[in-house]
Amino acid sequence: MFRRTRHCYLQSFRLLVFSLLSLTVLAQTPIPGNAALVPPAKDAASPEIPRIPASSSTRLGAGDLIELSVYGVPDLNTKARIGNGGDVYLPLIDYVHVADLTVDEAQELIQKRLEDGGFVRNPHVSIFVNEAASQAVNMMGEVNRPGAYPVVGDRHLFDLISAAGGLTERAGRNVTIIHRQNSDQKVELHLPSSLADDTQNNVEITPGDTVIVSRAGIIYVVGDVAHPSGFMIEDSSLTVLKALALAGGGTRTSSLNGSKILRQTPNGVQQIPVRLKKVLQAKATDMPMQRGDVLFVPGSATKSALYRSAEAAMSVSTTLAVVAVHP
Repeated sequence: MFRRTRHCYLQSFRLLVFSLLSLTVLAQTPIPGNAALVPPAKDAASPEIPRIPASSSTRLGAGDLIELSVYGVPDLNTKARIGNGGDVYLPLIDYVHVADLTVDEAQELIQKRLEDGGFVRNPHVSIFVNEAASQAVNMMGEVNRPGAYPVVGDRHLFDLISAAGGLTERAGRNVTIIHRQNSDQKVELHLPSSLADDTQNNVEITPGDTVIVSRAGIIYVVGDVAHPSGFMIEDSSLTVLKALALAGGGTRTSSLNGSKILRQTPNGVQQIPVRLKKVLQAKATDMPMQRGDVLFVPGSATKSALYRSAEAAMSVSTTLAVVAVHP
C-alpha cells in the first residue's frame, strides 16, 4: 500500500514538471504569423542607442541617422541614414529628399507620399533622430580631442575649443572656420594668447561648421650661439634679432656678419645673407623669419685663435706667478 502511494506521488510530480517545461518552451516559441509578438533578444555586449526626439525646428542633413515609424503600420517602421546627397531610402516610396527640411516638414512630405501612392490611408508619421551628425561641429587640428561635437543651443568658438580639451602645446593662434552652407568662403581668426583676455573672436558656431586650429611653425637657430634650438613662430612675428635673443645671443667667437638664413623654396634651399652685427648696430633692417627657416651663425676662426692664444698666455702667467711664490 505504501509503495503504491509513493508511486502515485512520483507520477504526479513528473507530470507537474513536464507541464511546467512545456509551458516554458511554448512561451519562448514564436507563434507562426505572429513573430512580432515575441520580443527580440538583446545583445548585452552592445549598448542600446537611445532615441532622441527631434525638435520640430531641427533641420535634417547628410549623415543623420533617423528612425521613422508609421502609426498602426509596424511593417513600415525603419531606421535609415541620410546620404551625402540628402536622400533617404524608405519602404514603398523609394528615395525621399529630406536634407535641409525640418522634422515637421519631412514628416508631412513622407505622409503625402504614402497617401498619394495609395499605400496608407491618413498616415501619421513620426521621425526620431538617433544620431544628429549634421548638427555637430567638426573640431580639427591642434586640439587635444579632435572629433565631432554636438551643437545644442547657442555655442561659440571658445566653448567648443574647451569641449575638445583645449589647445595642444603645438597649437598656433590661427583658426579657420568653414561653414557647411558656404564652404567656399572661409573665416580666418587670430586667437589671443589667453582666451580669457580677448573675447572679440569668440564667434558663434553653427551646426555643420568645421573648425581647424593651426599648428605653430618652427624656426631653428644653430651654430655659434649660446643655446641652439628650435622656436615656435606664428605669422612671421619672429625676426632675426628676436630669434638670436631666444637662442641666448652669440658667443665671443661668433662671426655675426657671416650669418645666413637657410630657407626651403620650391627651387631648393636658398641662402640669405644676414649682417647681424650691422642689424644690432641699427645700420641694417631686421628681417622677419618664416616657418622652417634656419638661422646659422658661424664661428670666427680668427677670434677662436686669439682667444686660445690669450688663454694660453694667461695659463703661462699663472704658472710663473705660482713658481715665483713657491720657489
